[in-house]
Amino acid sequence: MVRLPLSPDEVERGQRLGALLRRARGERSMLAIAIDAGISPETLRKIETGRIATPAFPTVAAIAGVLGLSLDAVWADLNGPVGTAPPPPAADLRVS
Repeated sequence: MVRLPLSPDEVERGQRLGALLRRARGERSMLAIAIDAGISPETLRKIETGRIATPAFPTVAAIAGVLGLSLDAVWADLNGPVGTAPPPPAADLRVS
């Protein structure tokens, strides 16, 4: 199977996702978050740095769940207009 190169929009969304997850993780250990989400720390590192720009939905859902992020907020952040103001701090995105 041949994988097509990512579009600039996909790369941008991957970078936004990585930044969002890094902010939400804060000072918490990447290892602890990855283990709790059921993924490898290397996978989380690659997602946070944008090297995996299009991670599988279950992976994103698992990480978001561990970080207490609403999937609606993650979706809104990733699909907002490019070049807009930065999203609110991660604390505002957490599920109560």
